[in-house]
Amino acid sequence: MPDEQELAREAERDSVTAQLQNMVLESDDVQEFLNGLVSVAAQAFTGPYGDVFCGITLLRPRSMVTVASSSEKARQVDEVQYGFDDGPCLRAAREGITVHIRDFLTETRFPEYREAIAGHGLRSALGIPIRLDEGASAGLDFYSTEPNTFDAKGIRVAEGFARDASQSLRLAVRVAKLTEASTNMRAAMESRTSIDMAIGAIMAQNRCGQEEATAILRKASSNRNVKLRDLSADILNSIGQHKPVITHFDS
Repeated sequence: MPDEQELAREAERDSVTAQLQNMVLESDDVQEFLNGLVSVAAQAFTGPYGDVFCGITLLRPRSMVTVASSSEKARQVDEVQYGFDDGPCLRAAREGITVHIRDFLTETRFPEYREAIAGHGLRSALGIPIRLDEGASAGLDFYSTEPNTFDAKGIRVAEGFARDASQSLRLAVRVAKLTEASTNMRAAMESRTSIDMAIGAIMAQNRCGQEEATAILRKASSNRNVKLRDLSADILNSIGQHKPVITHFDS
């Protein structure tokens, strides 16, 4: 049977997981979720681990960018890595392994980078990979003002946090994609409704059929070099109608 310490760790892990999942549901967009995530991560480690800064770096084939940071300093020190194209977070994201820097003053890896980062008053760091969908990768970076800060327990907690963050981040991205698709669909339906109403107005004014009215609208759009939806909106405004609020897909 698990001991009390193991049960306590499981309870703490469940609490963090629940907190992250609630953040996904309560956030208006992915950026808000990410900002909340790094704030929770930094707060969880600050105190017994010195002053801790946290950031998330997203890697794509031709770019690297800090997508969230717990503070302005966290963003600045993350960007130091980009100048050298190497560092704990970048290496963690690229290689999918945890990179632990016990003390930047004695670290033998990244010689130029470690000198630059030590100049910011930081002494130790952790780079934890965050696995994402569709070939993208990310790294969760922890920086501390104290040397030898992240012990075995701290590393386990950080890696567990990154696993939970990975699951929640993938969920957040998927929710964002669904929301974006829904928004685009609604916009398309509103445009379609405006066009249909404009065609109806042309049919009434010219006493013609739908096919002829559609041809008239398309020709006017081409001659004026104006999109169909914009021209349709202008026509509706000219006869006292406005952009439709309810579309065919509204319940």
